[in-house]
Amino acid sequence: MTRIIAGAAGSLRLDVPKSGTRPTSDRVREAVFSTLTSWDLIDDVSVLDLYAGSGALGLEAASRGAASIVLVEKHPQAAEVAKRNTRTVLDAFGRSSAEAPRIEVVRQSVQTFLAAERERSVTPRWDVVMIDPPYDHSEAEIAEVLETLAPMVVDGGAVLVERSTRSPEPTWPAGLQPVREKRYGETALWWAEPAE
Repeated sequence: MTRIIAGAAGSLRLDVPKSGTRPTSDRVREAVFSTLTSWDLIDDVSVLDLYAGSGALGLEAASRGAASIVLVEKHPQAAEVAKRNTRTVLDAFGRSSAEAPRIEVVRQSVQTFLAAERERSVTPRWDVVMIDPPYDHSEAEIAEVLETLAPMVVDGGAVLVERSTRSPEPTWPAGLQPVREKRYGETALWWAEPAE
C-alpha cells in the first residue's frame, strides 16, 4: 500500500500501477521530505516529478504545501493511475482549508518533455526536481536528463536522483553540484543544487 504521509491529504491511500513501477517506500519518502523541509523547499515551490509512476513523490509535495507540481510519466497505465491519484489528492483539498495546488500529469517521455521545456523558456522554472527512473535506465540516459535539466533549476533549488544502491553516483553536469548522498536499504538518494 502507498499513501500520502503528511499534509492536507495525509493518510490517503494511493493507487499503484499493477506492473512496471517501483513505488518509493514511506521511509524513503519521509527522508526526502525531511530534507526538503530542512532546506525550506516545501511551501509554495514548483516541483517536477520525472518518471512519476503513481505520482506519489510529487503528490506528497502537493499535500505538504507545494504550489505547482508536474508529474511526467510515459507509460499509459501509470499515467492514468497518476491522474486518479491526483484527483484523490485534490479532493482532499476540497475538504480542508488549505489552498489546492496546481497539479498536471504529462504523458510523455522525460526526454520529450524536457526538450519541449527547453524550447519554451530559457528562464529557470523548477525549485525541486525529483528523478526516480526505472532501475534498468542506463547511466548515460540519466546523465543526458541531468544535462538538459540543469539550466531549468532555480538558484537555491534542489535535484534528487533516486537509484538502487548498486548504481553508481550520477554523472553530474557542470550546472549541478552534488551536496548529499544517503542510503536507505536498497535505495540511494543523491542530491544536487545549481552550481554557482
